[in-house]
Amino acid sequence: MEYLANLPAEVLARAAKIRLAAFDVDGTLTDGRLWYTESGHETKVFHVHDGLGLKRLQAHGVHVAIISARISHPVALRAEELDIAHVYQGQNDKRECMMQILEALHLQPDEIAFVGDDLPDIAVMRMAGLAVAVANAHPWVTEQAHWQTSLRGGQGAVREVCDLILHAKGKTSAEQEHWR
Repeated sequence: MEYLANLPAEVLARAAKIRLAAFDVDGTLTDGRLWYTESGHETKVFHVHDGLGLKRLQAHGVHVAIISARISHPVALRAEELDIAHVYQGQNDKRECMMQILEALHLQPDEIAFVGDDLPDIAVMRMAGLAVAVANAHPWVTEQAHWQTSLRGGQGAVREVCDLILHAKGKTSAEQEHWR
């Protein structure tokens, strides 16, 4: 996993503290394109690698949350499939939503990671202990990030973040053993 080689010590230290990893949807868990069927139903494409990464985070005791400004049935379906309990759609103020999650889970800001790609993600990234921008994030978002993925949103970027957190927590050997 080339993206885990030569990580800055500061990024590893931040990632090691993470107890909640939260993700934007459009442009982060997906490639950002909106697809509609002829009948007007929305569809989305999610990367299977990201899904397994999210499941592995949860298996190692890291909470996972989805925070999206939009409301989408495919997001609810994907979250249910991945057993993600913390799903917040229609959130125009992602920072306020995150504050409520922190209070409910009794966490501190340095214990959260937030992964995003666009301007509505900036405020919550500024408060996160680990702020991550996907490779194709808007430049203003990238400026707020402690780390940036090598892959684009919807194309495995979320998996990179999951691998980073597990690596920083010393779970790489356990993960390798699990899959042998």
